[in-house]
Amino acid sequence: MRIAAIGDLHYKEDSAGLADTILAGVEREADVLLLAGDLADKGRPEEMAVMLADLRKLSIPIVAVVGNHDHESDQHALLYAMMRDAGICVLDCETCEIDGVGFVGTKGFCGGFGARTIATFGERALKSFVGTSVAEAVRLEQAISTIRSERRVAILHYSPIRETLAGESVELYPFLGTSRLAEVLDKCGVNFIVHGHAHHGHPDGSTPGGIPVYNVSRFVLERETARCYRILEV
Repeated sequence: MRIAAIGDLHYKEDSAGLADTILAGVEREADVLLLAGDLADKGRPEEMAVMLADLRKLSIPIVAVVGNHDHESDQHALLYAMMRDAGICVLDCETCEIDGVGFVGTKGFCGGFGARTIATFGERALKSFVGTSVAEAVRLEQAISTIRSERRVAILHYSPIRETLAGESVELYPFLGTSRLAEVLDKCGVNFIVHGHAHHGHPDGSTPGGIPVYNVSRFVLERETARCYRILEV
């Protein structure tokens, strides 16, 4: 299967036609399109409606997760419904299967990496923050355990590793992802992982267990490859 992946579309109300430019040729190159979050710039239904009008021109299946920008207006549940009504498979610690390939996806969350992962200690606010990070990883593990396909792909918004954040300010790393996600995916096994969110990051990396990780933020890909989506095979 040929898979096209892109994150960080950041659709605004005046973005009509954006997909015609950034996804030009995608139907010729790919069997499935993955969207790695931050689809609507401020998380508004009006922005989502513009994106969906553009994506309706595509005939290939679309699988998506949302990002932090999609939560900005506290209307993410409505955005989920709009995308699902438009035929997009939206994953929130859920799975789907297309032509024998299992997809698992979630937004993910912050938390830091390795020995610097933020611990559950101290103020209640910090414990709540870390609790959200842990809960997202637990839900991801529960979801992936239901996939029976041998070929598996994970879609995230936040990064599961530090490598693909290179280029971002190191002070931001704890807010750009967490290795808790990598730990789950290494334990359960996937062919590769895609994520967005880190606009100034690096396109390639791997988990401690050796799973390839691709930062498919359109800003990274445009800078590194002069195109806005990446083609991968599984």
